Amino acid sequence: MDNRAEVREFLTSRRAKITPERAGLPSGSRRRVPGLRRSEVAALADMSVEYYAKLERGNVAGVSPPVLEAVARALQLDDAERAHLLHLAQAADGSDVLTRPRRRRTKGRWTPHRSLQWMLDAITAGPALVRNGRMDVLAANPLARAFYTDLYAAPGNHLNFARFQFLDPAARHFYPDWERFADMCVPILRAEAGRNPHDKDLHDLVGELSTRSEDFRTRWGAHNVRHHGTGTKRFHHRAVGELTLAFEDLAMTAEPGLTVTVYSAEPGSPSEEGLRLLASWAVTEEARVEAASAPQAGSE
Repeated sequence: MDNRAEVREFLTSRRAKITPERAGLPSGSRRRVPGLRRSEVAALADMSVEYYAKLERGNVAGVSPPVLEAVARALQLDDAERAHLLHLAQAADGSDVLTRPRRRRTKGRWTPHRSLQWMLDAITAGPALVRNGRMDVLAANPLARAFYTDLYAAPGNHLNFARFQFLDPAARHFYPDWERFADMCVPILRAEAGRNPHDKDLHDLVGELSTRSEDFRTRWGAHNVRHHGTGTKRFHHRAVGELTLAFEDLAMTAEPGLTVTVYSAEPGSPSEEGLRLLASWAVTEEARVEAASAPQAGSE
């Protein structure tokens, strides 16, 4: 795969972020570029300037893991960035064919195995869902559907967190820390693009968001990547108000590329009470929708 432009932009953006002081080098007074010079990265990686310049031009096909590790060390890449560089190199020489998630050949939308849905439904204390690397929601428990009621309400979102984040005005209300969520969302997609560069649906999604959202386009151009595993987030649900929830992401061994996300509230906290209220509200809403859709007496 010819991904030289992607490799070039990633490496140059990482080099621009490392100051000489951070790298333990003298800063000097006549610098024309932000961050380190190519020659400085080459020296830190113990390779010739010519060879590093070749790598930064995007020619990483066939490069050995020790060389990639030396570059990662010189550029002070974190774990997510190291993995992204490795995936880019694998895609360049075609070795990602054996490591990328297998393409599912089922027709239509992927549906969870019934035991997976049973597991999700058994989680009643907090929202639980399954998503893929494109951030499509593939399965959810009832509390997650109530929690993400705005996501489910807009057909144009296609149950995709990135579309909701950048194209749906409701996201600005649902995410009080909208900028933080945006800064998390795009690097997840960028990492997925490096891991699975042949995903046409992902390419289409990125193209759509880049065309329709300047906020997305700016962040995509930054070439940041990250792993999304655990933490705490704030939400504002239109029915129960503000919620502060912890989350855990769990990779699915049986379905490579899919992730289970489970949210929970601190015991005894207002957010735990908010989730209880949300569960009651969900039952009430479901009953209201069923009543509204039921045939009226004498209507036949």
